[in-house]
Amino acid sequence: MNDIPETFGSAVFNDEKMRERLPKEIYESLKKTAESGARLEASIADVVAEKMKEWACEMGATHYTHWFQPMTNITAEKHDSFITPVKGSDRIIMEFRGKELSYGEPDASSLPNGGLRATFEARGYTAWDPSSYAFVKDGTLFIPSVFISYSGEALDKKTPLLRSVQALGKQVSRILALFHNASGTTATPTVGAEQEYFLIDKEVYLKRPDLVTCGRTLFGAPPAKGQELHDHYFGAIKPRVKAFMADLDRELWKLGVLAKTKHNEAAPSQHELAPLFTGANVATDHNQLTMSVMRTIAEKHGLVCLLHEKPFKGVNGSGKHNNWSLLSDTGVNLLAPGETPSENAQFLLFLTAIIKAVDDHQDLLRMSVATASNDHRLGANEAPPAIISVSLGEELTDLLSALEKNATYHGKEKVQIEIGADILPKIPKDTTDRNRTSPFAFTGNKFEFRMPGSSLSVSGPNIVLNTIVAEALDDFATKLEHSENFSADLNKLIRETIVLHKRIIFNGDGYSKSWEEEAEKRGLLNLKTTADALPCFIKEKSRKLFEKYGVFTEAEIYSRYQILLESYSTTVDIEALTIADMVKRNILPAAEAYENELCDIILKKRDILGEESVRTEKTVLERTSSLAENLTGLLGDLEKKVAYSKGLTGLPQAIYCKEEILPTMAEIREVIDSLERIVDAAFWRFPTYNDLLYSVN
Repeated sequence: MNDIPETFGSAVFNDEKMRERLPKEIYESLKKTAESGARLEASIADVVAEKMKEWACEMGATHYTHWFQPMTNITAEKHDSFITPVKGSDRIIMEFRGKELSYGEPDASSLPNGGLRATFEARGYTAWDPSSYAFVKDGTLFIPSVFISYSGEALDKKTPLLRSVQALGKQVSRILALFHNASGTTATPTVGAEQEYFLIDKEVYLKRPDLVTCGRTLFGAPPAKGQELHDHYFGAIKPRVKAFMADLDRELWKLGVLAKTKHNEAAPSQHELAPLFTGANVATDHNQLTMSVMRTIAEKHGLVCLLHEKPFKGVNGSGKHNNWSLLSDTGVNLLAPGETPSENAQFLLFLTAIIKAVDDHQDLLRMSVATASNDHRLGANEAPPAIISVSLGEELTDLLSALEKNATYHGKEKVQIEIGADILPKIPKDTTDRNRTSPFAFTGNKFEFRMPGSSLSVSGPNIVLNTIVAEALDDFATKLEHSENFSADLNKLIRETIVLHKRIIFNGDGYSKSWEEEAEKRGLLNLKTTADALPCFIKEKSRKLFEKYGVFTEAEIYSRYQILLESYSTTVDIEALTIADMVKRNILPAAEAYENELCDIILKKRDILGEESVRTEKTVLERTSSLAENLTGLLGDLEKKVAYSKGLTGLPQAIYCKEEILPTMAEIREVIDSLERIVDAAFWRFPTYNDLLYSVN
């Protein structure tokens, strides 16, 4: 493995390769374009395209694609070859022009658009995002791109993310200027997205239609052993999994993904990969790439990578912890406590701005992670509750409390707190233990947003985070820019912010019932399901926020709202139809076959040994028959509800799915799990949880 430094980024047309292959003036112009977001001139694009094509062909590429992120949680791509016919000849050449690099025109009609486009209005455009490097994978040059409609609306997740990064950077610049740009002149949000996932044997997986179709098991009795012994978490990695992880690391390193940490997670067959931090835009691209490569590499090892948030009931679900921070243009982490009073005053200003942002827009943060699949995970097994709160740790909370009250701080130094004065104490870098039950926890130099689900694109949560923090910083800068006594006004602003928003700070057990009651007293929201959370997206307050900072237009907000509602209802309907099909075609026939077997046993045994000898068999038969009859009735009820649901749209459909279909599915699951416990294994037609969770050895 001594070749890792050479392997890293070898499949990426990165800065080193651009510097090496492009003329100096072209390289410098491209760098300025990437940094400013300005349009790339055609003459420059032609040179870049030619050099990029030459490199890609050397890497074995025959095609190129504009790789974009439509309003799903996966990526999209349309592949075109480099071949171009030579006029007047039967020969071809490999050609790639600047126009083809800069723009593409995929069909936009069949991708989610939430009413922004009619079916007959198919035209959409992809445009190269030069701030994210192109790369070669599987014989194709991938060009990270945005996706917009013919009339200019964003049809993707990358465009609003880039807008939010720009909006945040502008407001950070205003704050840094107040401190005389000692830490830099601007900053960009950085993200490290920890990816949790399950690996199961492909042969076993293919025998479970619910896993194949829905990504999760719709039934399954608990195994005798789950994660109770805590022997899987950080345990020795099995050889087959280790081989998968080694291949995954090497492939990701080739693609420039900073894959750093790998380990077993809490549940059997559950694992985690964590990357190093990078800019929010690139981090989002890399996480999408990571999920795609995980699935591909798993296939090569006869495995299936499950990215669903809750593939198995009763054990840990999978999340994607979004570690968010701010890195200045001089390399200073603005969320790291400083070495001087001035640095700590700046740190406290950013810290309280984020507290204010989270409190003001707790509904939007919850909405940003709302999916049908994540609803099954939130609230237990190391997933945070649906109530948004901020964990700062006792020491930092005590510091803010002392500051609020203008009191003595009883920390490492007992001092009277005065922002901007020389006696402001040094703030320890590790101010808190990790609170695994907190949705939004400060962990020393970053905030860990633990609510995003494992299959979710991190673009949505980061769009919201960037925008709400931009608003808070905008408010702070406006109040301080014309101050005649900066230290005094800074003191006042931070104290007032703590008083107004301290309700959002909670360092305790987010799983406890007492916290749910306390949160209600504090006026915090508890949006337990996606159907509860999504309407906040279109509230006037939310619309004005996104429009003010140029992140979404009103039309783009409503389109995404409709897409999210439709995705939720469609997911629930698909799951309902899948479990109905499995019940009719497999589970009821299995129960019936087992009943017939029991009847034969009873008849034969009773004739020989008498009535008393078949008491056990009769009890099992009665129980099986009763459960099967109950299941038949519930199935009919479910099918009627699904049919009714299809006549609804929008929020009414989502609410109906939540209140009617999901509870009926839960009842059906309970009956099936009871049947699984008593039907002879010879008759049961599906792999059990024990088969699934322990299939990889």
